Amino acid sequence: MILTKWVRAYLQNKMMRNLLLTCLILFSGNLVYGQYSRFPTSGLVEYEKTVNLLAIIKKKVDLDKSTFSTQAFESFKKTHPAFKKLKSTLAFGGNKTLFTPLKDTDPETNNYLAEDPAAEQNNIIYTDLLASQSVTQKSVFEETFLLKDSVRKINWKITDETREIAGYSCRRANALIMDSIYVVAFYTDEIPVSGGPESFTGLPGLILGVALPHEHITWFATLVKDTPVSAAMVTAPKKGKPTDYKELIGTLKGAMKNWGNYAQGALKAFLL
Repeated sequence: MILTKWVRAYLQNKMMRNLLLTCLILFSGNLVYGQYSRFPTSGLVEYEKTVNLLAIIKKKVDLDKSTFSTQAFESFKKTHPAFKKLKSTLAFGGNKTLFTPLKDTDPETNNYLAEDPAAEQNNIIYTDLLASQSVTQKSVFEETFLLKDSVRKINWKITDETREIAGYSCRRANALIMDSIYVVAFYTDEIPVSGGPESFTGLPGLILGVALPHEHITWFATLVKDTPVSAAMVTAPKKGKPTDYKELIGTLKGAMKNWGNYAQGALKAFLL
C-alpha cells in the first residue's frame, strides 16, 4: 500500500516536471523569436507607379471640347493600353532616403495626347529625415532644376484600415496636399523609417503605398530588400539650376501663363 502511494506520487511529480519543462521550452522559443525579430532601418524598396493614362487624357479632352481632340482620343483608346507603369527605387539608411526613377522601358507612343508630366517620373529626391531637409533634381521638359528646401509637411490622419503590401502589414493614412490633392498612403511600422516614394514622408513607418485617387496615380512597393545601405548609396543629387520651392512655383507659372486650362494640371504634376 505504501509502495503504491509512492509510485503514484512519483508519477504525478514526473508529470508536473514534464509539464513545467514543456512550458519552459515554449517560453524560451518565444523569447528567441522575439530576440531575432528584425525591424530594419536600412534597405532598398522597389516601387511601381501606375498611371491611368486614359483618365488623364480624358480630362484634357473634356477641357478642350474640340472635335479634333475627341476624335484623336477615340483613336488613342483603340491602339494604346489604358495604364502606364513606371519603376523606381528607394534606398534608405541612417535616417536618409534617396528616391530614384528607373528608365522607362516601354516603347514611345509618339502621340501628343500621352505627353503629360503626370505620366512621367521627373524627380530624384534625397531626404534627410532628421534634419527635415530635401534635395530634388527635377526635370521640367528640357530644363533641370536643383530644388533645396525643407521637407513637405503633411498633416496625416491615421485610420484603422490595414492591408498587406510586399509582405508587410500596413496601416492607412489620409491627407490633403497642395490644397487640393487627396492622398491615401499605407505605411508599415515594421520598418521604423518615416520616408516614402517621391516626396511623401512623415508617418511612423516606411510608406509602401500611395494613391492619388483624383489624379489617377498610384505608387506601390513590389519588393522590399532588408539589406545594408552604405552612405554612398544615399547621397544628394548635384545636377541642375539651384532654386527653392517658392521660386520654382513662380518659374513654372511664368512658363505656363499661356497654357490656358492645361496649366493647372501640369503645375500640380511638376510640383508633386
